[in-house]
Amino acid sequence: MTVRPLIGVSTYLETGARWGVWELPAVLLPAGYPRLVQRAGGLAFLLPPDAPERAAEAVARLDGLVIAGGPDVDPARYGAERSPRTGPPAPERDAWELALIEAALTAGVPLLGVCRGMQLLNVALGGTLVQHLDGHAETVGVFGGHPVKPVPGTLYGEIVPEELSVPTYHHQAVERLGAGLVPSAYAADGTVEALELAPERGWVLGVQWHPEMGEDLRVMRALVTAAS
Repeated sequence: MTVRPLIGVSTYLETGARWGVWELPAVLLPAGYPRLVQRAGGLAFLLPPDAPERAAEAVARLDGLVIAGGPDVDPARYGAERSPRTGPPAPERDAWELALIEAALTAGVPLLGVCRGMQLLNVALGGTLVQHLDGHAETVGVFGGHPVKPVPGTLYGEIVPEELSVPTYHHQAVERLGAGLVPSAYAADGTVEALELAPERGWVLGVQWHPEMGEDLRVMRALVTAAS
């Protein structure tokens, strides 16, 4: 029997969510994430926020890790003052996901950051963020799309060698790159749309868009393959 790699995906902790007759605190994740892991050949495992000191123990049981999209990273994490257009902080989630990223980098567990996850990866390695840019979220609550162009010779460029229109919804982006990170795809306006570490640092990739909202499986299949 083929053993599918176990891919952990970070989740949201919401103070109130409604389903049926219930409205209770809930751990949530858009279904597109586990479905994409499953379609790509992995076994999805949802990671609720926990104490940061438990991150290494959690990552040690995984074959791969996805840091999901979500709220803005607290600017204090990269030494910046909060812009009026930056969303409210999520300190517990920031702390937990930063600890997950550090644990994955230390253990060499393949890591994919999606949107916020890519931004948090950049911050974890000492980078900074642009707190607002226009044109990458067309309508509130609705995913848009635009083309991204790969950088030849990079990990992402090998996975997706052609320019591709991708599902997007973000208003923040990479400013100064974190230590060891290199851009591997750009939008037409020059925004870094993917970044990665050098291959000797392991399989580490961040994408600014939302592959879980599209039909292209190649990025997630590459993570699953690296985790196998």
